[in-house]
Amino acid sequence: MNDLFADEAAPEAAPEMPPEDAPLADRLRPRVLSDIIGQDHLTGPEGAIGRMVAAGRLSSMILWGPPGTGKTSTARLLAAAVGMRFTAISAVFSGVADLKKAFAEAEKFKSAGQRTLLFVDEIHRFNRAQQDGFLPFVEKGTVTLVGATTENPSFELNAALLSRAQVLILHRLDAKALGQLLTRAEEIEAKPLPLTPEARDALIASADGDGRFLLNQAETLYAANIKEPLEPARLSDFLQRRMAVYDKDREGHYNLISALHKAVRGSDPQAALYYLARMLVAGEEPLFVLRRLVRMAVEDIGLADPEALHQCLAAKETYQFLGSPEGELAISQACLYVATAPKSNAAYKAHKAAWKSARDTGSLMPPQNILNAPTKLMKEIGYGSGYTYDHDTQDGFSGDNYWPEEMEPQTYYEPVERGFERQVKERIAYWNRLRAERG
Repeated sequence: MNDLFADEAAPEAAPEMPPEDAPLADRLRPRVLSDIIGQDHLTGPEGAIGRMVAAGRLSSMILWGPPGTGKTSTARLLAAAVGMRFTAISAVFSGVADLKKAFAEAEKFKSAGQRTLLFVDEIHRFNRAQQDGFLPFVEKGTVTLVGATTENPSFELNAALLSRAQVLILHRLDAKALGQLLTRAEEIEAKPLPLTPEARDALIASADGDGRFLLNQAETLYAANIKEPLEPARLSDFLQRRMAVYDKDREGHYNLISALHKAVRGSDPQAALYYLARMLVAGEEPLFVLRRLVRMAVEDIGLADPEALHQCLAAKETYQFLGSPEGELAISQACLYVATAPKSNAAYKAHKAAWKSARDTGSLMPPQNILNAPTKLMKEIGYGSGYTYDHDTQDGFSGDNYWPEEMEPQTYYEPVERGFERQVKERIAYWNRLRAERG
């Protein structure tokens, strides 16, 4: 909304069509509740909002959900659906004076027989005293409060306010819902997005459940007037084209550190020591070399020999304690240790794979049984229900599923048959066997 404070004397009507040059997200803004995508559990006939609209009477509510899921649109369309006056304030920009004005005007319209829906965006940004200020007006029916928040109401809103408002949870938009948004965008633009099917999927995944972000990205693609459909790699380059390229021109410096790293990875302690000496004799900063040795310990050795990391960090501490040239002996010792240690990049590959999954899957919720439930509200909506305490089970292992419902269990870490990881591999195989036996 452009105004920080907006109100209408008449009941809220369906939104007018925005001009053709309006942003795509505005042109696709829902005009009736049934247009809202991805929240059928609330807006459908059996949903809480659907039932309230059918009855023609709203109760105060808190809309809790991620950005771009339709909280503001839902509030505005609710007012239109039941013939209420709509007024909105933002907790980011509004203060006590704005609240007093809103309540005074609501009292005036109430006396004339007109009910007011007060929408408070980012309601969690009001402090506790300001939140208490809503209570008498909600209790008297001066306003029907609809608050929107991206934060957990259990932690951010007063218990007194929560007891007077129903908490409704909006879901992050899934791939199907986001795909529907793109289809609507293509219909209103009267042309398809310049993307291959694979790139379209990648664009949807990049939105992380945020419909507004997705439409902004789509608008960027349309504005670029792209002639040929982009594939995923080209789409990624296009959307990141403003990122500055950063480079250094110290080629010899990087050639030597590359040679040192590869000699260590190749388990050649003699060559590794040679390149280490080349760098230190040339005046390389010892702490830079130590940082790279630490990286080798976690990237190329990992759990095949966990002691490698300790050796490198001990060398850093020793060098800082002794200084040059005595402390350089500790660097040489760490270099020889990592070069002769058993090698495994299983932890490194697992790290990269897990980070990729995290980016691809976005904000998927863990299963409710493993969520903490410190508040009454969180317990009521199922947080922590059915959790199995592993220490109380046979073998200290429950075999429960810890993955989000929308995601298949993944295998990121696969230990090798070298060094300590041989034992780790045996442990994982044992747990997998128990998990399979217990279903």
